[in-house]
Amino acid sequence: MGDHKETLMLLADLRKRKTQKEVAALLGVDTKTVSRWEHGTVQPSAIASIAIKNIASKESNASPCDGEFTFIDLFAGVGGIRMGFQRHGGKCVFTSEWNTWSQKTYAANFGDDHEINGDITKIDAYEIPDHDVLLAGFPCQPFSIAGVSKKNALGRPHGFECTTQGTLFFDVARIIAAKQPKAFLLENVKNLVSHDKGNTFKVIMETLRDELGYTVEARVIDAKHFVPQHRERIIIVGFRKNTGFSFDSLRLPEEGPKLETILHPQDGTEEGDGVFTTKEGKVQPKYVLTDKLWAYLQNYAAKHKAAGNGFGFGLVNKNMISRTLSARYYKDGSEILVDRGPGKNPRRLTPRECARLMGFPEDWKIPVSDTQAYRQFGNAVAVPVIAEVARIMKPHIMALVEEEQETPQARLFAA
Repeated sequence: MGDHKETLMLLADLRKRKTQKEVAALLGVDTKTVSRWEHGTVQPSAIASIAIKNIASKESNASPCDGEFTFIDLFAGVGGIRMGFQRHGGKCVFTSEWNTWSQKTYAANFGDDHEINGDITKIDAYEIPDHDVLLAGFPCQPFSIAGVSKKNALGRPHGFECTTQGTLFFDVARIIAAKQPKAFLLENVKNLVSHDKGNTFKVIMETLRDELGYTVEARVIDAKHFVPQHRERIIIVGFRKNTGFSFDSLRLPEEGPKLETILHPQDGTEEGDGVFTTKEGKVQPKYVLTDKLWAYLQNYAAKHKAAGNGFGFGLVNKNMISRTLSARYYKDGSEILVDRGPGKNPRRLTPRECARLMGFPEDWKIPVSDTQAYRQFGNAVAVPVIAEVARIMKPHIMALVEEEQETPQARLFAA
């Protein structure tokens, strides 16, 4: 019996770093067999036990986990949330992102230490490696609760499966339910709170707290404290146990940076890259608005101003902060236009400036077209915001990691 427990513990350790498919391939069995071992329906044979021990030994020596805690990256985009947690010692063990262009950028910047999985709705939660933290910047969708009141009237339980089925949040919930991470961070637009007359946020919080049993806190944070952009996003943080986590320990600088810190200086102090800037360091002419587009935007703004509406372009200079960069920026750049002085048409930000505006490092690789890059940065998170939240989460994560390490078999044999 002792050998059997040791084998399962080694298998569980392997699964923290590899999917069921990867473990099955190493052992020469199918994924259903691995699943049966994990769920205790069958025991590994003597030969399988020896193989598991050998592989676990090789993995331990050849590729030790170089992070202080592990996390998975869902709805990953180009990896902004991942970057924030890596800065504080986290190691990503699983990624899911359906967009092929985002996958390309993600792979270019994070390498191929593990596969980038596609559509999360088609992934079995039990094939996902064990992890300490679940990260997800999931899309916002309304929930249909038409059937819930009827089921309540009939005395039938419904749970989050009924309430959230058909939404992408459901996939976050089912993975939390299956894998029971120590903590999670979910990111979304500020309007999540008022979306669908508040029903969306209500269902999410009830699911996380009441159905899944996590202690949950939420806070809207404006990225302007860290980058020269007004960008409000809601951050939802949950812990499997009440660790005393609070957003009150956030360090938010009162005075954030101005656009001067992210714009190409064009004065010879920045070496040109030949892509977004010329060899002399000047912004490429293609980013300057044409006379036709500039005239259209001015007329459009004047028409709406006369009608008493606030629609129009956002003209900025180096001493200002910008509006929120959106995924539609590639269309006309109207929300953030850089003033080039009297008599000159303004210009769009270059993709490199957009990367800086979102807090990505200077060596961030942009292997896609301008159109795709604008979409990616417009959909991304402000990395310094996530890094700050990761900083205050880390002590609470590590407390739970250390607690589990003291009794490594506790979770495996809890049932």
